Amino acid sequence: MEELLLTKDNSIATITLNRPEKFNAMTTDMWRRLPEVIEEVRNDDNLKVLIITGAGRAFCAGSDAGRLASRISGEEIAKTQKELTAPVGAEVLCLAKLQKPTIAAINGTAAAAGISIALACDIRIASDQSKFVFAWTKMGLIPDGGATFFLTRLLGPSKTLELAFTGSSIDATEARRIGLVNKVVPHNELLAVAKETATTIAEGPPIAIELVKKGVYRALFHDLESQLEFESYAQGVCRQTEDHREGVQAFVQKRKPEFKGK
Repeated sequence: MEELLLTKDNSIATITLNRPEKFNAMTTDMWRRLPEVIEEVRNDDNLKVLIITGAGRAFCAGSDAGRLASRISGEEIAKTQKELTAPVGAEVLCLAKLQKPTIAAINGTAAAAGISIALACDIRIASDQSKFVFAWTKMGLIPDGGATFFLTRLLGPSKTLELAFTGSSIDATEARRIGLVNKVVPHNELLAVAKETATTIAEGPPIAIELVKKGVYRALFHDLESQLEFESYAQGVCRQTEDHREGVQAFVQKRKPEFKGK
């Protein structure tokens, strides 16, 4: 059975972590394949939005325990030169750098690296049955896969340290309260809400949406003057597009715009 499934439904791609019997814990092969699947989404101009979810009762229980045990026993699968020199969590970087909007549909437990995968997405929608387990320090490790980066920016240093120091678990309600997820929905409505959100985004102007994503993440590192310069550049690009003209005409004519990414 394929452990990492990519499906395409019109303009929406969905990656499903597919080891339900192991709570979708990531094997070495799954980590290796994830950037390849993301690259396929990146290169398909027909795909506008990516959803990531898990099969069964969990979103992702982190890295597979067998993989961790192999590492400490010295029996880990041999790595390529590229893998040896890449930073830990480079696979998550591929997801974070995808120019297209990404949505994590968190259908159950997200633990350790599973949290990192969700954090690398632009929007996080959680089932009311989901749980977040900050288990790194329980195994003598630190949050990785970009978790120290994302959590600190989302929650601030104090809350991030509390969760990381204690290895706490929190439910979906608490995750929404502290801003870890955008919204919490009934479990049986999760994928429908995620796809509805993805469809709304996919119907928007792709060029403008890509530039919005770039602008928002740039704002984490730049001052106001730098952001105004970027906005001037990006707005200049948008004003030259057919989508801009279509948006204005649709507004005047009081109809729904039909954007084409041109």
